[in-house]
Amino acid sequence: MHGMNTREKLSVLWIVVMMNMIFADILTFMLPGTLQDIVSGNLPMKITQSLLLVFALLLEVPIIMVLLSRVLGRSINRVANILASVITILFVVGAGSGSLHYVFFASVEVIVMLYIMWTAFGWRETCAGSQ
Repeated sequence: MHGMNTREKLSVLWIVVMMNMIFADILTFMLPGTLQDIVSGNLPMKITQSLLLVFALLLEVPIIMVLLSRVLGRSINRVANILASVITILFVVGAGSGSLHYVFFASVEVIVMLYIMWTAFGWRETCAGSQ
């Protein structure tokens, strides 16, 4: 990542977060009984269209940050990356499970998002513009 400008670095880091989120969910579906519980509705909470919309909105945050990290101006980009990281960390930690694979993926996601926040916070303008 050393040769990347800050926009590219942030965008790639959000892709890393998304891939970890996707594979955490895929492996969760492989746990015995998980898919049957989802289909039968045997879950701790009732799955509604409203709940799925909330999850979709929260999952959209890292997706849109791949693009926004590349196109927003430096000042708003910094704020957006920090805010998006905080929201996504709360979602990952709050909506997750205690399965070993999930804890591993969630830990990687949180570490990457902390690095995103560090990178965004420390992003300074350069002489050639805000890279």
